[in-house]
Amino acid sequence: MHESVNGDVGRLDGIDVGEEYAGEDLRERIKSSRGSRFRLIGNELGLDSASRRSSRQKDLWQGCLLVHPDHNRWYRAWEKFILIWAIYSSFFTPMEFGFFRGLPKNLIFLDIAGQVAFLLDIILQFFVIYRDSHSYKMVYNRNLIARRYLKSHFFTDFLSCMPCDIIYKGIGEKEEVRYLLWIRLTRIRKVTDFFRRLEKDIRINYLFTRIVKLLSVQLYCAHTAACIFYYLATTLPEEKEGYTWIGSLKMGDYSYAHFREIDIWRRYTTSMYFAIVTMSTVGYGDINAVNPREMVFIMIYVTFNMILGVYLIGNMTALIVKGSKTERYRDKMTDLTKYMNRNRLGKDLRNQIKGHLRLQYESSYTDASVLQDIPISFRAKISRTLYKSYVEHIPLFKGCSSEFINQIVTLVHEEFFLPGEVIMEQGNIVGQLYFVCHGVLEELGIGVDGSEDTVSLLQSNSVFGEISIICNIPQPYTVRVRDLCRLLRIDKQSFSNILEVYFHDARKVFTNLLEGKKSNLCMKQLEMDITFHIRKQEAELAVKVNCAAYYGDLYQLKSLIRSGADPNLKDYDGRSALHLAASRGHEDIALFLIQEDADINVEDNFGNTPLLEAIKGRHDRVASLLLREGALLKIDNPGGYLSTIVSEGDKNLLIRVLSDDVDPNSKDYDHQTPLHIAASQGSYLMAKLLIEAGARVFSNDRWVNAPLDEGIMCRNKNMTRLLEEAKKAQLSEFLDSSQEATDRKHTKKCTVFPFHPWDPKESRKHGIVMWVPNTVDELIKAASEQLGLPDGSFILSEDGGKILDVDLLTDGQSLYMISETN
Repeated sequence: MHESVNGDVGRLDGIDVGEEYAGEDLRERIKSSRGSRFRLIGNELGLDSASRRSSRQKDLWQGCLLVHPDHNRWYRAWEKFILIWAIYSSFFTPMEFGFFRGLPKNLIFLDIAGQVAFLLDIILQFFVIYRDSHSYKMVYNRNLIARRYLKSHFFTDFLSCMPCDIIYKGIGEKEEVRYLLWIRLTRIRKVTDFFRRLEKDIRINYLFTRIVKLLSVQLYCAHTAACIFYYLATTLPEEKEGYTWIGSLKMGDYSYAHFREIDIWRRYTTSMYFAIVTMSTVGYGDINAVNPREMVFIMIYVTFNMILGVYLIGNMTALIVKGSKTERYRDKMTDLTKYMNRNRLGKDLRNQIKGHLRLQYESSYTDASVLQDIPISFRAKISRTLYKSYVEHIPLFKGCSSEFINQIVTLVHEEFFLPGEVIMEQGNIVGQLYFVCHGVLEELGIGVDGSEDTVSLLQSNSVFGEISIICNIPQPYTVRVRDLCRLLRIDKQSFSNILEVYFHDARKVFTNLLEGKKSNLCMKQLEMDITFHIRKQEAELAVKVNCAAYYGDLYQLKSLIRSGADPNLKDYDGRSALHLAASRGHEDIALFLIQEDADINVEDNFGNTPLLEAIKGRHDRVASLLLREGALLKIDNPGGYLSTIVSEGDKNLLIRVLSDDVDPNSKDYDHQTPLHIAASQGSYLMAKLLIEAGARVFSNDRWVNAPLDEGIMCRNKNMTRLLEEAKKAQLSEFLDSSQEATDRKHTKKCTVFPFHPWDPKESRKHGIVMWVPNTVDELIKAASEQLGLPDGSFILSEDGGKILDVDLLTDGQSLYMISETN
């Protein structure tokens, strides 16, 4: 076990023989601002001898042309050598620019030597392996190494090696060409990298390192300003030397009238003195700007010095209060080193601990403390930008909504683990769900005898801990890191809360979990657990939806429905949310449910519909809303239901039911209509309402009794009179309708077209359908008015014959009306 851990640590700096790491999108990684945060994780992750041997073997296998930056001692010596040249070039470039016309000629050989050294360094960079900034693996692919260098520092490094002096003389000594010298200042990044590494070295006092760095910054700024001061003076012709700051200078009895003839070091010292006095804003007055160009530069220089002064003072204050992040890391590393020395921990374990601490330091930019002052909305956008691409491609969340993914992404935290670390142990209760961004982990089955059996490998877009969290069972496998891993985690409570809110997506998560674990667990047990959770969730969801509808909580109901809840969910009595909203008279709830495609004609276990519930509860506005939307009043036994209403004497309910087109002549099991019940009970008002709604007094029950017979037996004179009057009215109405039907039966209709029956089809027009009057003249007059034809027209049959008598027409005959001119 211990050897396995050491071997995994050794694989940090190398990969197995036969593998070649390929970047995931090199362009995006180089442009990413997050890509640089692991650039400085150095030797702590590869200090052990096993790692070095692995790296050397890899170098040998790849060939002598590849160079490992951490373990190749010749390259480390070259880095120190090129650092010296970078320091020389950084200080010499401003001086070469400003004192170009007065430098000794022999310095050209030193400059050429430096240019050659930097050209060799450019060539060497194409063969130096590097650590990927995202996965933190060593990259041995020559194409990736070259592409990375070409896209980062190659062009600036190449331009800085141009022979500016030769170009300057070759094109006629144009002054603008000399500005290309400033490109060489890009080499100063090697110096800044050196100071950055020096600050993390606990063998060197941190205060000393910082003071040296700050003094170097101040000295370099003064040096550059001094060179520019002298350059401004030399760009004027010699006859105007007195019109410059150095040409007009007198120090005691000494005059700088012909300053070009003075020793170069005396000129540099004078320029440096002017720069430092101006930087400190002391302004003794012995040296002043003379011409406008010098005045403008001094204004810019003094403004820059104010900013530089604030920077220096701020850094010195940070040193005094000991609040810098690097210093806290150094103090912690020092204490940890003392602890390991006192307890005589092994070398391999010491290297692992130091490497993990260094990894925590470099990855601390992802801590919540860094973003605690940023508004939550911005933090959510940052999380979506950084992590959504990883989470949405996880198979567990296949088919889930974007809102569900966004909620998870907002709550995840980024963590890093070194090889050999055990994240989850078999049999433990898990409180975190992990998503793999980069790296490789292994799931291990631990036997009773302690033997390990590798079940599967977890790579990018994998997830672990989901079974234990979702099904509330102990962790089935041990999860251990094989390669350096970048993981995202979310705690169990947060994940469970999201599943409770996004019900539709939770179902998909359960389904994906079943599909993804077909061979890894006891399928039957897993399916039972997930099915139980699905049913439990649906039951709880139905209760929540119906409670929100019952109490009129529109906000809660909208939240549930828009999170994926089905508006047609039913409770144990088969009642939907629309049933409860209608029974309670919540018009806004009912309207929202209808807009969400709720079934308006759904029936509960007792056959009641939402419209019937609204009518029972006397909620006219809800009933009207349901009717407008096409709801039907479904009553299994309308005759029995109406008879019950009449027996109870509920006048208002009877009015509402009758107004919703329930047939007042519906019969019950005894073939009795509601009017029978009203007549037998002597309910005058109920009988009157039924008669007005169209109840017939001629209906007979199973005993061949009419409502009038029931009224006579009841001996209610008012009822008897009401039923007799209704009988006469209905009989008269029946006779009138019969006569009308008879008259209508002997009436003929025809279709009159405004064209000749022999006209071609393209010249024909629409006609009119009308009843045939008693005479042909009346027919012609009525058709002329409707068709807009002039007087004097006449009627033709389909054969072209002129119609002279309406008795010759048949019912439904087609006629054609034309004018005499036609």
